[in-house]
Amino acid sequence: MRHEKAVPKVRPGVQFLIQSECMTSEQRDGTRKGVLSTPLIDLDRLMKLRLVVARFGEMDLCRWWNTKGQLGPLGAAALRRGFPRTHYFAQARSVFAVAAHRCNERFEAPGCATLWRLPEAIEEEFDARWEQWLDHASEWQPFFQTVEGIRGSDLVATLRDLELVNDHHLAAFSRLRPSAEGRAVPLPGSFSGGDDDVTLLALGFARGKAGTLAVPYVKRGDV
Repeated sequence: MRHEKAVPKVRPGVQFLIQSECMTSEQRDGTRKGVLSTPLIDLDRLMKLRLVVARFGEMDLCRWWNTKGQLGPLGAAALRRGFPRTHYFAQARSVFAVAAHRCNERFEAPGCATLWRLPEAIEEEFDARWEQWLDHASEWQPFFQTVEGIRGSDLVATLRDLELVNDHHLAAFSRLRPSAEGRAVPLPGSFSGGDDDVTLLALGFARGKAGTLAVPYVKRGDV
């Protein structure tokens, strides 16, 4: 029998927030020691953004990476038998890995963050949260089923319908332009470590076209 480690009880809908960098180690610029020095990331929201973009990029939709319907109904049917409780997350891990590899292959951006390659502190917390998501897999089923049902190629409309973007994000998106060669979409400024930057890294994929991947990126201020 598998012995699972104890996981703190959480109410459905509770959002997990993490600090994207360490707490300040000394007083700096009027910030007290021990006060969070950077904005917070909502890990549940990051997961949803990655899921939606990952689904859009599959070969049966926008053809950005070489997975075909793994986050769609066929993928669920193929993995449900082997992973009856956690098959959705197995599908997600697979497509996330392929999407990350393809984006890096398409546009390698040293010193920059992308939706699939955020600063190490965030990625570590995201990976650590995975086990807790698995323990509450049933709470994620409705969202995965929504992702399964995505059709067409309007990423912006889908993110808006799922309430993952707001008018502020859409206004910022309207100012984004692909690079001259069409391989990337640079975001202005540097990565703040907050939800707004992560949202634009997802929205920016909509500057590409079906069959033509453009990778959104933003410079990291910590490297």
